[in-house]
Amino acid sequence: MNMPVRSGPGISDHTRGVLAALVVVLCWSGFNIVSRLGSKGVMTPFDIAALRFGVSGVIALPYFMSRVAPRDWPRYLVLALFGGLGYGLLVYSGFAFAPTAHAGVFVNGGIPFWTIVIVALMSGFRLARHIVLALLLSSAGLVLIGYESLIAPDAGSRWIGDILFLLAALTWAVFGLLMRRWAVRPQLAISGVATFSMLIYMPVYLLWLPQAISASPAAEIALQAGYQGIVAALLAGGMYSYANQKIGSCEASMMLALVPGVSAIGAFFILDEALTVYVVVGIVVVSVGAILGAMPPGAVLKLLKRPRGV
Repeated sequence: MNMPVRSGPGISDHTRGVLAALVVVLCWSGFNIVSRLGSKGVMTPFDIAALRFGVSGVIALPYFMSRVAPRDWPRYLVLALFGGLGYGLLVYSGFAFAPTAHAGVFVNGGIPFWTIVIVALMSGFRLARHIVLALLLSSAGLVLIGYESLIAPDAGSRWIGDILFLLAALTWAVFGLLMRRWAVRPQLAISGVATFSMLIYMPVYLLWLPQAISASPAAEIALQAGYQGIVAALLAGGMYSYANQKIGSCEASMMLALVPGVSAIGAFFILDEALTVYVVVGIVVVSVGAILGAMPPGAVLKLLKRPRGV
């Protein structure tokens, strides 16, 4: 846990980290909507992954190669296996079996869950009470948001997608914890992930994986390439890495619980999807949990003990 440290006039490092996490929430909420649009088209999950890794890798390669010595590449390769290839392939494959609502519950709920579990198991870290309460609130809210989709009678093979989403959450949690443990600078971490993901994935994709991108409309390709390759891979990844450094792995991951609610609101306006009572209540509960989880250590107790009228 990080104590708030001033890094400039009028704003603390903790506040900067929270703001970065909110940018991630907006980016990942759009990611759910754009990925859903992509899954309704002719592109395969491998095509969407190729656009993500190809675009981000081409942009990041010169920056990474000019700033990181070859002796340090193994760490970035490991980060790419978890935060790039592992996460991307698992989550895109999950969209082929399960709807976006399931991704919101199992990915964005799974990341803080796995993060807190790993921290507790590996370091013997005793979790602060407000983190435990925040996790419980966020989990309850996420279940409410995805409730109607999760109990749908025509479940079919959705359970396969749910497992893939949970595994994707695990890979992202490991990525965040490794990046923080190794104290890798956010811009280097995300450029390294993009570079090695492209170098490993693109040859395999071009030679052996199913492709339908040539049959896709140019507008759809441009949308997926721009959002997946720049916004999701570079901007969101970089902001999450920054938030991870400033407010801690547990707190940064807790903020991701806001993504399903923001996605649902965006889908209401963009995709004309209904907002049910379950979703609205879930959004409120998740928001309370995320705000509680992002607060610095001791802040909750100080707030409760604050004299009235002050």
